[in-house]
Amino acid sequence: MKKLLILFSLMILIQYSVKGQEVGAQSVYVELGGAGLAYSFNYDFRFDKNDINSWGMRMGAGGWARNDSWGSEGLLTMPIQLNKLFGSHKHFFELGGGATFVYFRDRYNNWNGGITERRNFSFILDTGDTPAFMGTLNFGYRRIPVDGGFTFKANLTPIFNQNGFWPLWVGVGFGYAF
Repeated sequence: MKKLLILFSLMILIQYSVKGQEVGAQSVYVELGGAGLAYSFNYDFRFDKNDINSWGMRMGAGGWARNDSWGSEGLLTMPIQLNKLFGSHKHFFELGGGATFVYFRDRYNNWNGGITERRNFSFILDTGDTPAFMGTLNFGYRRIPVDGGFTFKANLTPIFNQNGFWPLWVGVGFGYAF
């Protein structure tokens, strides 16, 4: 987790030093639900830094880890999406799609004194053995202040894989646009 925070900080410093870009062309945010499944830390940017309505990309990482006397469990999710903003001033419609990398491992002590490992992750849709990918779509609202600052987003994020389609997954994000 510490390495992810350092990586995001470096990306922000590098991108923040670029002059002549439209305010709000980049943002960092935490998303609950959405493409990161449980939660994710994300970096979003426009390919054309002078046009906030241009195509862009978001990359992120999330997950959890648990370790106790019964065993250990860990999840890593890494969403990546292409997206486009439509709007003006500070209110935008966001449309996008991409994939989320999912890696899950559950190791627990069984009754025979041995260790059992499971890599099958089931969160809304069964992923099968991980590592695996889930497809994601994105339809939502994004508020980006004209002068940068606090940004907010709320999205409908349908997810799909080889085992099905779940149209009613949602995400809410809070962060900083610059």
